[in-house]
Amino acid sequence: MNQTNDAIDLNLLRVFLAIWDLRSLTAAGDRLGLTQPAISHALRRLRGHFNDPLFVRATNRMLPTDAAVRLHEPLDQAFAIINRAFKERAAFDPRLTQRTFRIAMSDIAEVYSLPQLMPKLTRIAPLARIDVVPFVPDHVVAAMRSGEVDLAIGHVKNTEDCTSIDVFNDRFVCLVRAGHPMAKGRLTKASFAGLRFFYARITSPIHHQTIEQWFADRDTGSQIAVRGHFMVAPEIVRNSDLAAIFPESLALRLHQAKDFRRLDLPFDLAPIEVKVHSHSRFASDKGIRWMCETVSEILRDHV
Repeated sequence: MNQTNDAIDLNLLRVFLAIWDLRSLTAAGDRLGLTQPAISHALRRLRGHFNDPLFVRATNRMLPTDAAVRLHEPLDQAFAIINRAFKERAAFDPRLTQRTFRIAMSDIAEVYSLPQLMPKLTRIAPLARIDVVPFVPDHVVAAMRSGEVDLAIGHVKNTEDCTSIDVFNDRFVCLVRAGHPMAKGRLTKASFAGLRFFYARITSPIHHQTIEQWFADRDTGSQIAVRGHFMVAPEIVRNSDLAAIFPESLALRLHQAKDFRRLDLPFDLAPIEVKVHSHSRFASDKGIRWMCETVSEILRDHV
């Protein structure tokens, strides 16, 4: 290690761990809210401090050197201990806290959850702040482990190191306009095969991959007339004979306008398990525990 009076700070450890998890300077910057020059500068400081490149570029990834591999576990553990010590000692009162909670959500979870959460949260924790960050299935557990994300709403692939609270099970339905030729009928496999679809993309596509696979397995790709973001799906469906496959929780909200009809799918898909997750490393963090329990309770009340 380079002998220098420049003591390493926690922000540099956060940069090291983010690059380790994501293998990308750009992705690490996005996670930490830092610009590319700031991430590059932090990596230069880390390299100088440890007298090693730490990460080297290979094609489009940043791969750790042997020194970085040796450093990772003790730095990861040290950062967790420091984080835990600060959080455990800090008293938590939701009425007084000015803490910023970083919550990972998919875009669908954001549209569904935030309108329900914020009215109550602003009453019971008026000074708290919510920072919604993208829910990236492959990285969300690592982001919670490092403390970059406090909790996540959605489907997590590997929950072995997480504390998870069941909220509700959602399901997919077929959404059509009220005047659609199929609006008053029941979908069969034959009538479903005759529909044309707006394929609604979401930022956390685990469940939609199931639907995509269903189309692919049956060689029915021609049923997809257009692909786009799910936010525009209601307007597309309202003004055309295109159908969309939508989570029922959102479809129910749209159905209140009487412009749409919900039709059961003529085949089975796995339920959408909606859970609130936090990392077990921060199980003693009173603020995270309170927020997880509060979010779960509010969402359950609106099912």
